[in-house]
Amino acid sequence: MAVGPEAGEMPNTDGDEFDLITMGRSSIDLYSNDPGAPFVEIRSFAAYVGGSPTNIAVGAQRLGLKTALLTAVGTDPVGEFILNYLKSEGVQTKYIPKKPKARSSAVLLGIEPPNRFPLVFYRDNAADFQITIDDVLAAPLDRCRVFEFAGTNLSREPSRSATIFAVERARAAGATIVLDIDFRADQWHDPRAFGVAIRSVLPLVDIALGTEEEIKAAVLVDAHQVSIVDSQISAPEIQGETEAAIREILSRGAHVLVVKRGARGCSIFRPGEDPLDVPGFPAEVMNVLGAGDAFASGLIYGFVRGWDWYQAARMGNACGAIVVTRPACSNSTPYEQEALDFIKAQGGF
Repeated sequence: MAVGPEAGEMPNTDGDEFDLITMGRSSIDLYSNDPGAPFVEIRSFAAYVGGSPTNIAVGAQRLGLKTALLTAVGTDPVGEFILNYLKSEGVQTKYIPKKPKARSSAVLLGIEPPNRFPLVFYRDNAADFQITIDDVLAAPLDRCRVFEFAGTNLSREPSRSATIFAVERARAAGATIVLDIDFRADQWHDPRAFGVAIRSVLPLVDIALGTEEEIKAAVLVDAHQVSIVDSQISAPEIQGETEAAIREILSRGAHVLVVKRGARGCSIFRPGEDPLDVPGFPAEVMNVLGAGDAFASGLIYGFVRGWDWYQAARMGNACGAIVVTRPACSNSTPYEQEALDFIKAQGGF
């Protein structure tokens, strides 16, 4: 399963050592307490903690990995809320700086199953976009097995440069680099800029994760392709665009590309090998938000444990299937035994 000569090996150094360090956004997530109600009719919200790299760190910690998070928060009560939750979950927070001139982020989310989950980001002057190279130097990126980051990190400075530097530093120490493509169109001034940024880091990436829409967004070069990414039509020409995007991403350096397909599970692509389709698990959907992050936690867990790709992806699929039956993101991710019992009850790996 190794994707590089030192994949899965812990650098032999003193100090804190981690199975996984993630880097990127964090937020207070306010979820509707009125599932099924249109957003304008929501009467109250419940407070959780979210942000893709944050969810992945919490999910992996619950599965038994030792994790740390490199994000940033403001000097505000929301930042304290986020830090308190992470500490209660066992995620190492001492590398999370506070940015006095920025604000901790917030997200408001509606729950309208089966297919409407509107969300509103409040990320003006977001603290996690203020992560600097100095913050990266203070984190033990030379002492982790896996380093994971989100594509959204690259949409602003100084986070963009800090993230690329973090990837370089972790990679030089022998860590496996995981990119969650993480396309959030409203976080970019131009969706084509997202593609430029993602393509620039692919030579440094071992494993890339994304939905079909995110895969296509990563290779955007013109307005025609923007319209294709925005389309929800299932047609042969759209499928052809996905296949071309997969080939493009692999040609630019990623050793493994994992395409998340929701209820259908996932597909794993590697240069020179046949695609590996890994089925998902049946689940009654309450909320799909956070399922992809739970999947990443399970996949990385399996990778660190030395499982083959099929088993690791099944673990990821199981974590995602559990989360969609629950209302929140990181707060709803399963613990190790719970996920293993779920897989066993569904017929095993």
